[in-house]
Amino acid sequence: MTADAPRPVVRVSDLHKSFGEREVLRGIDLEVQAGEVVCVIGPSGSGKSTLLRCVNLLEQPTSGRIELLGAEVTDPDVDIDRVRTHVGMVFQQFNLFSHKSVLENCTMAQRTVLRRSRAEADRVALANLERVGLADRAHAMPAQLSGGQQQRVAIARALSMDPQLMLFDEPTSALDPELVGDVLGVMRDLADAGMTMLVVTHEMAFAREVGDRVVFMDDGTVVETGPADEVIGAPREERTRTFLQRVLDPTHQSPTG
Repeated sequence: MTADAPRPVVRVSDLHKSFGEREVLRGIDLEVQAGEVVCVIGPSGSGKSTLLRCVNLLEQPTSGRIELLGAEVTDPDVDIDRVRTHVGMVFQQFNLFSHKSVLENCTMAQRTVLRRSRAEADRVALANLERVGLADRAHAMPAQLSGGQQQRVAIARALSMDPQLMLFDEPTSALDPELVGDVLGVMRDLADAGMTMLVVTHEMAFAREVGDRVVFMDDGTVVETGPADEVIGAPREERTRTFLQRVLDPTHQSPTG
């Protein structure tokens, strides 16, 4: 990287993570530039979600270095809570507070972490609920919403913190198939608006259409990375080809999928 090149929003260097004797991440290197959408794909158990959780220090790396927004979060002295205020994360499960309304779910962190007034937090939350197509459900309770609507609320909640980076961990995997499209549509809109995104996904069409780059992981390593069209359309590595053939061609699926 040259002296005047922009600093990556995410830089992961030689990342290792073990759970007891099991090494889940084995020397991951990854960068995400500002405004870039990077999609991480790979088989179940390949370490994708662990990578994402390490990026935000929800899991403590065994070794390696992670920089977020110019701060080394693997430095023991880092103020991780301050860094996290600039990072939104959306999980497989929606993690909404069931006893709070949609609007309250989107304003709690704003008021406690960012110290916004109720009026300002409401204004920001309603704008983001409008953005995900749910402004009319602001006073509903989570149980009154479909899974897809709850996930869109989770996205609005994350956006209400004005993040510079969004992390998505299989955001559609818990949804019924007919609800997936609405969530992916919101994510497409975010990408079009220039949001920096690191997305763990099994939605290959989304990764190919929206991703600037695709990272294929297997067995705790990065097997292949490159432009989305190349990795998904014309992968170089045999392991990538085998995985995509099974995912994209139903005739190659195992009976359990």
